Amino acid sequence: MPHPIMFDDADPMLVRVREIALALPDTTEVVAHGRPTFRCGKMFAEYGGGLKGGKVRYDQSVLFIPDESERPALVQDPRFYVPAYYGPYGWLGLILDDDTDWGEVAELIDASYRHVAPKRSVAKLDG
Repeated sequence: MPHPIMFDDADPMLVRVREIALALPDTTEVVAHGRPTFRCGKMFAEYGGGLKGGKVRYDQSVLFIPDESERPALVQDPRFYVPAYYGPYGWLGLILDDDTDWGEVAELIDASYRHVAPKRSVAKLDG
């Protein structure tokens, strides 16, 4: 049975995340498990997530792979959460709202992209 769609294409938060993610070289968007995911070979960002156990959902959030050095500070920040399924692999989620710093979101997505993108794609970014 297919997963239910858990997003609205017109969601302004998704529109911003999509613009940031798809501006990176060789990136594709694939809907997986009912949510938009952004990939460069491997997945580096997902729109929407929730806490383990499925009781708490953050449909307006972005999941990403943080730099290991930044992770301890991020998990202390109440805007961030450890998402179900991805948390054990080092991923974090950032809750998006009207006060979101989109420069920060772009930096987090960029760092996540660099974790998974092939060297030739990262070279295009740095070129």
